[in-house]
Amino acid sequence: MITQQRRTDVLNDNLANVTTPGYKADHASVRAFPNMLIQAMNTNSRQPIGELNTGVYMQERTADFRQGDLRETNVGTDVALLQGIVGEGSLLFVVSDDDGEPVYTRNGNFTVDSTGYLTTSNGNRVLGTDGEPLLVTNEWFSVNDMGTVVNHVGEEVGQMNIAFAEDHHDLVKAGDGLLRYDGGVLPSAVENEALPYALQQGFLEQSNVDPLQTMTELMSAHRLYEANQTILKAYDQNMQRAANDIGKLG
Repeated sequence: MITQQRRTDVLNDNLANVTTPGYKADHASVRAFPNMLIQAMNTNSRQPIGELNTGVYMQERTADFRQGDLRETNVGTDVALLQGIVGEGSLLFVVSDDDGEPVYTRNGNFTVDSTGYLTTSNGNRVLGTDGEPLLVTNEWFSVNDMGTVVNHVGEEVGQMNIAFAEDHHDLVKAGDGLLRYDGGVLPSAVENEALPYALQQGFLEQSNVDPLQTMTELMSAHRLYEANQTILKAYDQNMQRAANDIGKLG
């Protein structure tokens, strides 16, 4: 029951972020506890009868970093990141947290704050390859496919930094679409021919959550929870009868 409750929490989080740009769906890995061998105790040889399953547990919660579909928004502050690499690695936008430290995101739903800096929708400033925030002045800037940012008067203001995580399992979700890496600072993919990518202004990467599959898995988790709850109630009733009815016969 605890396992199904935790699965439900994961699936509900996925459903809540179906429309969140760049969101990566989480998956719950369920494992079985080791089986126990049942043996007959009324014989000298203790003949094996069979195995007893001792239940399951949710081992870990992992994110699916497959590329989401692109949606054209025609909004100049929206930027989609398309990665050409395959496998365990993932490319990410680099932004700053409240302490000025680099964190990462796939959500390119950017905006321009009151001081002219390019930020995420939650106010995290987008960083360039020099580690400094990108000062675009207003929303009439342009970004080419390699991330070079030019303001409204044609001046180049910086190069948008794109980080590479060799193993996305090392990334930890920090809320608000942000990801943290505890191993230091991720290397940059800019000008690295082995890490091809492209940026597309006026587009957003959609969440890679499959709502139909998620709803199906959610209903399955609810049914399994209710089935276990029914079994637990049956055990409880049997124990109650053993304590009350059998006790009266004695």
